[in-house]
Amino acid sequence: MRLLACVLRRAFKRGALTITDHDGTRYVFGNGEGGPSVAIRFHDARLARSILRNPETGAAEAYMDGRLTIEPDGTIHDLIRLHAVNRRTFETSLPMRIVNGFGWFTRNIAQANSVRRAARNAQEHYDHPPEFYAMWLDREMNYSCAYFPDPGMSLEEAQLAKMRHIAAKLGIEPGMTVLEIGSGWGGLAVYLAEATGAQVTGISPVPHQIERSRRRAAEHGLSDRVSFVQTDYREMQGKFDRVVSVGMMEHVGQAYIRDYFRTIGERLAPGGYALVHAIGYSGPPEPSSSFIRKYIFPGGYIPSLNEVFEATQKERLWVGDCELLRLHYGWTVKHWRERFEAKRGKVVEMMGERFARMWEVYLNAVEQTFYNGGHMVFQLLVSKVIDAVPVTRNFITERETSLRASNH
Repeated sequence: MRLLACVLRRAFKRGALTITDHDGTRYVFGNGEGGPSVAIRFHDARLARSILRNPETGAAEAYMDGRLTIEPDGTIHDLIRLHAVNRRTFETSLPMRIVNGFGWFTRNIAQANSVRRAARNAQEHYDHPPEFYAMWLDREMNYSCAYFPDPGMSLEEAQLAKMRHIAAKLGIEPGMTVLEIGSGWGGLAVYLAEATGAQVTGISPVPHQIERSRRRAAEHGLSDRVSFVQTDYREMQGKFDRVVSVGMMEHVGQAYIRDYFRTIGERLAPGGYALVHAIGYSGPPEPSSSFIRKYIFPGGYIPSLNEVFEATQKERLWVGDCELLRLHYGWTVKHWRERFEAKRGKVVEMMGERFARMWEVYLNAVEQTFYNGGHMVFQLLVSKVIDAVPVTRNFITERETSLRASNH
């Protein structure tokens, strides 16, 4: 505990953390100013060493296993927020420098996303029962950043605004063909077909997502205009007037970013363009979160913006528009977290206590990343020719107004 105490004493500059060790010894870090005050208890003599070896994953696993408990007046939300407001000093600590260095050293192994392995990684995250996700997502089960023209909007309103914003940017005309790479549970594909009259093909490597998406299209009477294919993005063939990919690029891995953009370019018909909506990092490239890589998104990677633009440059794609949504994902995940908390008892019944705690850590950590870290969501419009995307942004507002007027 002595070494961990030394690290924490230097790391905590805002708020306060009180730790009661397994033997009853009490430690206090921070002066309580500028952040929350949280008290936790260690129930294991080895816990301090495991946290010292990997602060993020060690603490998360201890909470998941019940070896670390939060005193009655605090919550896991408070603890993760306390860590988030001290993020910068934590990142410079020796244990985190070692963990991050190891993350860079092993990144090619962790992100070796061959077609087969990418499918397995996706299924590991998304093959939980759809009813689990339905407990805390919006009605259309959009599992990506919503769009909040008004921060006070409901989750349903903001997810509809996101789909409308995307449809407006894509400038789809009736009869156009659209490919959606990473179609989830089919909400966006159905919306685009319904709102614009397009022929939409969605692809996902996850079987139950494809099945549920097909049912959704049938329920909307759109089976003749919306189809879903279980495949990897690299195996899809054909040409499309528009390509859209929402929340997919984060899964491809650092070594495959250029392949991803190359595939998008290859799928575009002459004069077509694509919209890419993904999480990005504002600073230099950094390794993925060890906890999220191990438990939530195996093979995932959040690219820095310079990595994204380097890939588009090397693939000779024009970036016709770039919009950064800086706080929108934080607001989105706040809605998810609060809905999850309201249904926590049902989550435990369905998935077990340890799983519920794991997802508490995940949702709280992601929310705080968008408030106190360097992450944001970007939307790019990319094309193979200079004039595929309109040269001013007026068309986006005009189409959004038209879609809203038609109740889409």
